[in-house]
Amino acid sequence: MYVIELALKLSPLPVSVQRKALTDAEAVYQQVRKCLERGQPHLLELSCEKVEDKKVTVLVSEIVTVQLYEKTAATGGSKRPGFSFET
Repeated sequence: MYVIELALKLSPLPVSVQRKALTDAEAVYQQVRKCLERGQPHLLELSCEKVEDKKVTVLVSEIVTVQLYEKTAATGGSKRPGFSFET
């Protein structure tokens, strides 16, 4: 399972959706990046494959970052990009 996570301005919690296949997750990631580069459309609606009824619409101008990472089922955690403070 792959997670596409959006950090929003002035929001302490990220917004995320999930995709089962890496290619689908990368497509959503690229879609968000293109929206950020162009500033169009003003609203972006995303849906989640894991929770089928989960949808979120965000104002593109409020997105600060987007990241893609693999959620590992074996450990119950996730492999997030960046640095880890856990030993």
